[in-house]
Amino acid sequence: MNKAFYTLCGTSSIDNAIKLARLYTGRHKIIGRYRAFHGGSIGGMSAGGDPRKLANDAQQMPNSIHLDDPYNFFGMKDLDEATKLQLSLEYVERVIHFEGKTNIAAFIFEGESGSSGCLHYPKGYLKGIKALCEKYGILFIADEVMSGFGRTGKWFGFENHDIIPDMVCMAKGLTSSYLPLGCLMVSDKIAAKFDNTPMMIGLTYNAHPVALAAALAVITIYESDKLIENTRKMGAYMEAKIEEMRSKHPSMGAFRNTGLLGCLDVVKNKTTGELIAPYNASGDDLKITNLIAAKVRALGLYTFVRWGYIFIAPPLTINEKEIDEGLAIISEALSIADEYVVS
Repeated sequence: MNKAFYTLCGTSSIDNAIKLARLYTGRHKIIGRYRAFHGGSIGGMSAGGDPRKLANDAQQMPNSIHLDDPYNFFGMKDLDEATKLQLSLEYVERVIHFEGKTNIAAFIFEGESGSSGCLHYPKGYLKGIKALCEKYGILFIADEVMSGFGRTGKWFGFENHDIIPDMVCMAKGLTSSYLPLGCLMVSDKIAAKFDNTPMMIGLTYNAHPVALAAALAVITIYESDKLIENTRKMGAYMEAKIEEMRSKHPSMGAFRNTGLLGCLDVVKNKTTGELIAPYNASGDDLKITNLIAAKVRALGLYTFVRWGYIFIAPPLTINEKEIDEGLAIISEALSIADEYVVS
């Protein structure tokens, strides 16, 4: 992947990936996940399924198709992992046929899931999706806006799944957000189509030299300060410290983490794993969540608290002392949820 189309942010990287996929393939449908977020534009919001898009559904981009999460089907609970993976991929292939294999331009997946709860892909799932893309001439777009640039302990999240996408969308960590910049990397095969054909996409301020200088400086720091190595080391330390907290807090559910991209389930029923607030909760259902979020902020920590989730994704520069400080604050906030747990 040697060709870069510079954009202004993550959302504009996603939008231009969708446009380029349609231009390259001559097809129109984009397949993503219900529990994924791909940005705040109409294109990005439609490609994802995050509830933040629902208020704008009347204006959504047409030809956006969504998949349920792997293993999230009735009757699969007691099956072995290999069978669950097989059935999940068979479901995806059925969707391809239902939607028309020659109508689908691209699949879009986060390199690692983020704001939906850091939901992990089963081992082999993305590799299976990529194989289906190759079988039916569909492009694979990796959204690395959140999971890119070391966040998962590798340069990009897709590297944890042994695949090579056709396009990679990036932003955020590209300049560490010091200046607005996004980028869409594409395969040489895709780029070659436009050697002698106009590529009808573009942005007034793309490839701004000041933003590009910031990106080069930030990438140099990732390397010189060994931040990706630090991410792996601190991620392991953080996971161990969170496990130590379990004996103190009955409200602690699963902790899903890759590098320093983590999310803690806060539960009100230890037996069933029921979260303190359901997916896309509102109103009174968020009473406990709001108390936890307010406590975290009052104690001087800023992190994303959503529904029944506390996201734990600290800076890649973090050290053990700072992790201890942050987890101590989260521990104090969890004491609120502990009072509502039923066995």
